[in-house]
Amino acid sequence: MNEPQVDALPENAHRPLKPGESYAPIFQSSLRAPELTLRAILWGLLFCAIFTVASAYSALKVGQGMEASIPISILAIGLARMYKRRSSLLENAILTGVGGASAAVVAGAVFTLPALYILHLSPNPLQTVFLCLAGGCLGVLFILPLRRYFVREMHGQFPFPEATAITEVLVTGERGGSQAKLLLQATSIAGVYDFFVTTFHVWRESLNFQFLPVVRTLADRGRMVFSFDAIGFILGLGYVMGLGSAMVFCAGGVLSNFVLVPLLWFLGSHVNLAVYPGATPVSSMTAAQIYASYVRYIGVGAIATAGIFGVLKSMRTIAGSFAIALRAFHPQAGEQTERTDRDLSMVTILLGLVLTALAVAIFFSRFHVSWTVLGCGLALTLLFSFFFASVAANAIATTANNPASGMTMLTVILSSVVLLRFGLSGNTGMFFVMAIAGMVCTALCVSGQFITDLKTGYWLGNTPAAQEKVKFLGIFVAAAAAGLTIVLLAHTFQFGEAALGDARPVLAAPQASIMKALVVGFLSRQPVTYLLFGVGAMVAVVLEMLGKSSMVFALGMYLPLSLTTPILAGGFLSHCVYRRAEKTGGERGRATRERGVILASGLMAGGALGGVLGAALRLVPGFREDLIQTPFYAIDPVSQTVSALCFIGLCLFVWFRAAKEEKNA
Repeated sequence: MNEPQVDALPENAHRPLKPGESYAPIFQSSLRAPELTLRAILWGLLFCAIFTVASAYSALKVGQGMEASIPISILAIGLARMYKRRSSLLENAILTGVGGASAAVVAGAVFTLPALYILHLSPNPLQTVFLCLAGGCLGVLFILPLRRYFVREMHGQFPFPEATAITEVLVTGERGGSQAKLLLQATSIAGVYDFFVTTFHVWRESLNFQFLPVVRTLADRGRMVFSFDAIGFILGLGYVMGLGSAMVFCAGGVLSNFVLVPLLWFLGSHVNLAVYPGATPVSSMTAAQIYASYVRYIGVGAIATAGIFGVLKSMRTIAGSFAIALRAFHPQAGEQTERTDRDLSMVTILLGLVLTALAVAIFFSRFHVSWTVLGCGLALTLLFSFFFASVAANAIATTANNPASGMTMLTVILSSVVLLRFGLSGNTGMFFVMAIAGMVCTALCVSGQFITDLKTGYWLGNTPAAQEKVKFLGIFVAAAAAGLTIVLLAHTFQFGEAALGDARPVLAAPQASIMKALVVGFLSRQPVTYLLFGVGAMVAVVLEMLGKSSMVFALGMYLPLSLTTPILAGGFLSHCVYRRAEKTGGERGRATRERGVILASGLMAGGALGGVLGAALRLVPGFREDLIQTPFYAIDPVSQTVSALCFIGLCLFVWFRAAKEEKNA
């Protein structure tokens, strides 16, 4: 084995390359190290199955799944020391990628599959597993032509927050020393902090400062509501994103919450009528209701349009990827592709797409629909899966947040509108639409998660083809575990709301309940919110005309303000640390920048671990959030002030620890 000395990622790992400059990973193309080993694959599959079952139950019970990739990367570091031959970085990356398939498949499954049970359509176990498996395979296959664009060609243009955290965990854990202790400190602090804040009643997680009279007046009279989610994970996420992306991201939230919501309130407050898609008059709505009923659809339209621009921008690189892959048919006509840029062959990709499409067509034929409807359903599934693969990859690369709910809503709405024109309705129509949405949602969740794996592998020096091969194994295990878990829970619990005469306990399944309401509404021939989608589309067009990132802005419009504001705080912290490092200069300045990234990665890793533990505790019978409650929790002025001070304390921890020079640095 020819293994390099692991010190840190190259200096140009996170910045755009200069003309003529190239990125050389830790394991360069000429080096060889254990990668696709049995230990990495088997441990990855075991973690995949465990996290899939736990995450599916958690998501259905409390509406929040479990983050998998970052905790699994930490577990990989520990497992590496169990063997006589210590596992290599490349093996740990493979293990993390295989296990990480769990969260992606579950995220796609819980949005749609429980809705079939809420609608009393009762899919059989094979149908449930197939929808997860087909969507997962489409997600992997459709992201492969985009790999070079997002991972290689756009090097340094996307922050890749989650991939940065995973890579720093793997590299820092590998090299040990003071940097590993620094990572452990940040991980421990964020893990304990996020665990108690999000699990128990210690102090307020979300701040709105409405105990201040001026803030309360703005909320009541103008529907201008400020919110801030004060947890360590999001602070680390904003730090890795950087100030530039965080500013654009938060700007979208400002437009939605401080412009569109108050504007709609001002106009609607004079009309005492319900305006579709809202169910109650705007005059009686809160800011959150106005956002959910109207502004969210504008955000969906903006995201969809930004995704179109993203596909158009990447077409040249996609064509180049096909050209490189097709040289496999004529190896003498072109040079050999280096190991770190070698994908699965084009024959394999096309064969996989054909077989998956054929399987989906056979699945749709079981509904005894016309050939026209079958072809239309297949076309919608493939078109949305490919299109949203780009959207998901772009979103994950910039903000680490996948707009799965918005894209699934768009899939349900457009599929319902199209299929209604062919006369498809009733139970068959609802099952048909939810099947399309289930596969598309799983595909876009898997696409977003897999681009993180590929970027991590690019930084470390993994072989892309190796990552792509084992990803299918992870998808298969995750699909089987997620599908069967949902079937099992459907026999034990009710999803959504309790039915009369049914004594089984209820699992809320909030995402699936929303999708169920959508498909019932649209297949009942209700009007479609084309105008709201169109307004969002024009916002994206204006941003593209100004030369700005429409996807990041659109995501900010769609996601809650409580998420975008702490990301901006993390971006400002990152800017301050980098300015301090520039002022210091030299090796000390470089070390300051490096320690800042390690600390931010630790905050993300610890926050993810705290979230996993908190989600697991919620599954324990008898658990209550008030098992631990501070005396001041219910007193808003005190609770929110303590929360704000603790969050500031996290920022100061990063600031001072990044600047502190280690003795053995």
